[in-house]
Amino acid sequence: MSPDLPEYYFRVRENGAFVFRVDTENRHRRIEMEQIAVVNVKNGEIKPHGGRDLTKQDLREIKRWMAERVATLAARDIDDIHRAVDYLNLTTHWAQSRATDAQLDEVTDALLLAMHDLRSVLVRKKADRLIDRTGTGTRG
Repeated sequence: MSPDLPEYYFRVRENGAFVFRVDTENRHRRIEMEQIAVVNVKNGEIKPHGGRDLTKQDLREIKRWMAERVATLAARDIDDIHRAVDYLNLTTHWAQSRATDAQLDEVTDALLLAMHDLRSVLVRKKADRLIDRTGTGTRG
């Protein structure tokens, strides 16, 4: 195996990846990728491809990749939320300083409904967390 190429390649898809074993030590000295599995990070499922048995090393590398992928996706989620906060602030500044009446007419109802929905969810979730911490009241 070439020291520059990994032994496994993960072709990312929406819920996981197709897993390939990378081979450069063949008679043609070409890169060959043989699909060995399909993984789903949402439910943790690992399906061997083509009726093959995965080795312990295959499973170890796939599980390592899955753990890294879950962490990456979680970090992206929270980063997206921080960006949403920035966009809300930028939107507030735009509405206050630059928006025309026509532009405000176009977006006001949609923004108010989205913000009301978000506020309702955030208030309910915060109340649930406070109840859980204090152990008082019931959750419905």
